[in-house]
Amino acid sequence: FVEMRREGVSIADPLVLSSAVGACANAAVWELGKQVHGVVISLGYESCLFISNALVDMYAKCSDLVAAKYIFCEMRRKDVVSWTSIIVGTAQHGLAEEALALYDDMVMAGVKPNEVTFVGLIYACSHVGLVSKGRALFKSMVEDFGIGPSLQHYTCLLDLFSRSGHLDEAENLIKTMPVKPDEPTWAALLSACKQHGNTKMAVRIADNLLDLKPEDPSSYILLSNVYAGAGMWENVSKVRKLMAVKEVKKEPGYSCIDLGRESQVFHAGEASQPMKDEILGLMRKLDAEMKKRGYVPDTSSVLHDMDQQEKERQLFWHSERLAVAYGLLKAVPGTIIRIVKNLRVCGDCHTVLKLISTITSREIYVRDAKRYHHFKDGKCSCNDFW
Repeated sequence: FVEMRREGVSIADPLVLSSAVGACANAAVWELGKQVHGVVISLGYESCLFISNALVDMYAKCSDLVAAKYIFCEMRRKDVVSWTSIIVGTAQHGLAEEALALYDDMVMAGVKPNEVTFVGLIYACSHVGLVSKGRALFKSMVEDFGIGPSLQHYTCLLDLFSRSGHLDEAENLIKTMPVKPDEPTWAALLSACKQHGNTKMAVRIADNLLDLKPEDPSSYILLSNVYAGAGMWENVSKVRKLMAVKEVKKEPGYSCIDLGRESQVFHAGEASQPMKDEILGLMRKLDAEMKKRGYVPDTSSVLHDMDQQEKERQLFWHSERLAVAYGLLKAVPGTIIRIVKNLRVCGDCHTVLKLISTITSREIYVRDAKRYHHFKDGKCSCNDFW
């Protein structure tokens, strides 16, 4: 899109513009998305339905829910994609009650929900533990709207049961549902086993997951997490040896920060990042201040049998911490720091980012592999449920 403009090729085409907006959404590049939005307005396409839908989706995925809601409210005509985009975007930011209220408005407006709408609604319930509401929505989807549940719907329902601690019910669902479970379905249950400390079930689930996708490193890492959390270091070692035998390599964690004209990627433990000394200095100052406020590192996610000090050192160099420190040093004071991370934020970094948001009086948005996190004044939009 940028190259087309540079070469003088006409971009006054709704398909070109919506594709450019969609690309910004997928990459979560907020500043560039705003620029494309400006082009849309200058070319007079702001009233085009599918471009407006794309803009709602883009701003939601870039963690600017205020802009997403504004565009949605300003739309003269809204179709099922419009409603679904704002419902899913709201749900992903942990605003379950608001997402459910939007769904009620959608039905009142006479717009019939589709399969994706219910994925977003059950997702909303799963991330705040609304088990009864999630069950009711699943039932309504089938009985009131005649939508047959897909694997994605079953996975969302299973995730709802799992996250809420209903592990037996989740396992029963995975055994009895009429569609064959895939890797994300088993992984959702395995992840919940770690969260709730059910090592016995975790091993049972991991066997199914490893049979299904033996080359996927995330399955081995999840199982290692379960063993590490239970202090079963011999079993952690066995899993690592199995990965070596099968030549399965762990995906390295990284975080990308968008500063408008500049994007920077940080990898966990990286010693050659830009402004290394400044970042390290700021991180040490923040760490000292956090410990004054009662912060104690949570080393349960470190998958090595090592002393406490070394475990804390490993956590210190997680990629999202490096990216946040860089943002605090480089971004315009007072602006929101926006980060995209390829893996799930660990529990310790989640605590750290809440504290940093208080210490620095800055808002921090993180889109990780699981959901969107909005850190502000020592709290997160996920209510520590992710």
